[in-house]
Amino acid sequence: MLEFSILFPSVLNGLTTGAVYALIALGLTLIYGVLHIINFAHGALLMVALYAVYLLKQHLGLDPYLALPVLVAGMFVLGYALQRGVINRASHGKDENILLVTLGLSIMLENLALMAFKSDTRNIETAYTLTTVQIGPAFIALPKLVAFAGALAASAVLLLIVNRTDLGRAIRAVAKEKQGARLCGIDVDHVYAMCFGIGLACLGAAACFLLPAYYVNPQVGSGFVLVAFTIVVLGGMGSFTGALVGGLLIGVVESVCGLVLGESLGQIGIFAIFIAVLLFRPQGLFGAKA
Repeated sequence: MLEFSILFPSVLNGLTTGAVYALIALGLTLIYGVLHIINFAHGALLMVALYAVYLLKQHLGLDPYLALPVLVAGMFVLGYALQRGVINRASHGKDENILLVTLGLSIMLENLALMAFKSDTRNIETAYTLTTVQIGPAFIALPKLVAFAGALAASAVLLLIVNRTDLGRAIRAVAKEKQGARLCGIDVDHVYAMCFGIGLACLGAAACFLLPAYYVNPQVGSGFVLVAFTIVVLGGMGSFTGALVGGLLIGVVESVCGLVLGESLGQIGIFAIFIAVLLFRPQGLFGAKA
């Protein structure tokens, strides 16, 4: 039995990581909930956002947290343009085409990153990178606490947009019944592009919160997107509450399993939960039965 002084820091560390996982998964959930497709380029686009934060710091000296509005706006514009200019045009209204297009985008972006940055792992240094904060018996890195608070705040803003704004009502209408929404005068293609843009804006925010305590290389998105897919399935496909709760739960499970089994085996618990959910509750924790 693990002592409280050992278990508590592990759980706290898992919550801070899980909040960022949740933010990444929320973007994926929004795209799935409205477009009803899985965005295979999600991890590669997170990698693009991380490199953007890295370059802004290295060449302009811009702190990752100060880069937050730049990255959120830039990734939103990129997402909107990708949906309207590439994905929508190439899909011809077929979901299977969208899957292939996003998979192609992922491969292209990762190879472009390999050409530009090689396979080297890069990180940044800030004045607060190694700063820790004591919470009870635990010492938590300051960037992780900022990431936790920032990810929860960004998630709250996203939920507010979806639940309380005209755009959110349009998003929910399109997700529920696309043809009916179009007959009511809603520009469905615009809503699709807005959802894709907001989903990528979540990645921009996540990148700013991650990089002070993390690293970037061309393959970095693959690990995050696997966890994000697991969270989406765990919480329930299209459920924002499920993505938020699932992200926090997965973060804690990964941290505690890493403590018990060793850091390299920490993700075993994640995929054990994934298999169990598929077997016993395939609609997810907060999903509705089909």
